[in-house]
Amino acid sequence: MSTISFEVYDFVVFCSTILISLSIGIFYALRGQRQRTTTEFLMADRQMGYAPVAMSLIVTIMSAITVLGVPSTIYLHGTSYWGFSLSYFIFIPLLAHFVMPVLYDLRLTSAYEYLELRFSPRIKLCGTISYVLMMTVYMSVVLYAPALALNAVSGLNVWISVVSLCVVCAIYTTIGGMKAVIWTDVFQACVMFLAQILVLALGVHNLGGFGKVFEIAMENNKIAPIDFNPSPFVTHTFWSLSIGGTFLCLNIFGTNQSAVQRFLCCKTKKDARIMLYLNLPLLHFVMVLGCVIGLIMFAEFRCDNPLAKGAKPDQLLIYYVMHVLKGYTGFAGLFTGCLFAASLSTISSCFNSLATVTLQDLIRPVYNMSDLRATVIAKILVCFYAAVCLCTTLIASQVDSLLNAALSILGVMGGPLLSMFLIGMCCRYVNSSGMFAGFLTSMTCVFLIGYGSLVYRMTHATVPNYPVQIGTDCPTDEVVSTNATTMASTTVASIAIASTTMASTTVVTNATTVGGSELYSGVYFIFKLSYMWYSGLSVLISFLVSVAVSCCTEKEHVDETTLIPFFRKRSCGRSRKHDNEMTFYTIDTEPNKENLINVKTIGEHDGL
Repeated sequence: MSTISFEVYDFVVFCSTILISLSIGIFYALRGQRQRTTTEFLMADRQMGYAPVAMSLIVTIMSAITVLGVPSTIYLHGTSYWGFSLSYFIFIPLLAHFVMPVLYDLRLTSAYEYLELRFSPRIKLCGTISYVLMMTVYMSVVLYAPALALNAVSGLNVWISVVSLCVVCAIYTTIGGMKAVIWTDVFQACVMFLAQILVLALGVHNLGGFGKVFEIAMENNKIAPIDFNPSPFVTHTFWSLSIGGTFLCLNIFGTNQSAVQRFLCCKTKKDARIMLYLNLPLLHFVMVLGCVIGLIMFAEFRCDNPLAKGAKPDQLLIYYVMHVLKGYTGFAGLFTGCLFAASLSTISSCFNSLATVTLQDLIRPVYNMSDLRATVIAKILVCFYAAVCLCTTLIASQVDSLLNAALSILGVMGGPLLSMFLIGMCCRYVNSSGMFAGFLTSMTCVFLIGYGSLVYRMTHATVPNYPVQIGTDCPTDEVVSTNATTMASTTVASIAIASTTMASTTVVTNATTVGGSELYSGVYFIFKLSYMWYSGLSVLISFLVSVAVSCCTEKEHVDETTLIPFFRKRSCGRSRKHDNEMTFYTIDTEPNKENLINVKTIGEHDGL
């Protein structure tokens, strides 16, 4: 695939997006108390409004993997992935009205402190270590995505991009703290949305309007119908996307420190709830942008497939921008800035959240220290995780399908983590021994399925042979139908890190074959389980095991404030262990008094 060099205007636009992000960090480093307390550095003083936090949350989740991965998925397999947005209508209300209030009322700094309050320090340690491992691997995928795409079309060395991105991110996160991260996210969200809207508008204009785009998509069967197949071995069905997707989203938004830290930064619980509901239209907007851009790329490339020329699926969008929209001055630089902004927002959140959980859950319980010293250690931890991220990016360089890789990592490692929160909040009779057994069992089972499928697929895969023409209306006879393209589920692009990839979606057959023989046969058929079900399967296994073990072990006292209000005992007294938090809960309707108690609770919790 040929490369195109940046023009001067492209470099100016691209560098401007990076420099503005860095300047925001410098601004907050020089403002106020200069991040001298852990509450200010890690939690933005718990004084953020819902609007900037909502923007920060959406771009924390929407990394360059989303920007690049969703359009390429639509390009290859049609609009079946669009059904994932169904889960947004389910998980947002569940999170806003059940999970978030419990965590917010406890006035936590690390989300995994909840696991100690509900169960024991051992369970908190399991949650913290799982999160650190999960996000360390996930960061490498997020960091590698824009560098790979930029290298493919411009020739810029991948590792120059990786190191530059990581260093800039570490600098403004270290010196500016959580406020810098959130306000930088707001700026980066504007860049991302602007770039994607321009890609959509210019693409539609070049093709002759929305009508022409959807006409081509309909002719080539790219507008996929809803598949109600109940099989969990079909990747994208109504059930896997809506139900399985709900568990996956609860995992990402409800128990991931990067997301939880956002609503814990809000001034009030009401602001936190509004912030979550603001993400409902934003998530749908992101999905619509990605899906329509994917259809535009298909309409443009259906008779001249870049994949046949050596491009990878995750490079399709930037290839489109650099080759089709190259006539628009500065646009290539803006879009590349969009990719880097997407990664900066996610990685900076990861750095800050990893520093938070490491300090609060691993260091402070062992070593007594002043708040000033703890803040310094938190900044050192940000730099430490930046170095770790650079090292683990070597792993991501071996992965071809970045979107699948990201979702599978979150599903395999985040699912058991989600189970501890949901069971802890809903099942009052599950004790720490039962939860420990359930966590280990679910982690082992899902890990074997997820990463076992990776090894199995890589050892049984064949090298893909993409056709030049994938449209039914191309001028020559060398046409491959959409169903045939969809059935090519053995492509290396979809093999990377998923039990079953987006390439395995087909309405013709659920079987996946290599060389005319069944790929998944016998006991190996379990490896075909859709990655959308990883989190849900983890919760189910953990629930069954934890309940069984709890029934056979000694009953433990449960602090009522760690349960969802519906499951609390109506006549319970105050918990001696968490008296302040219980008081906070019982006077939720008195704003003035609530503020006074908030100050008291925060002061005692943080040791101020």
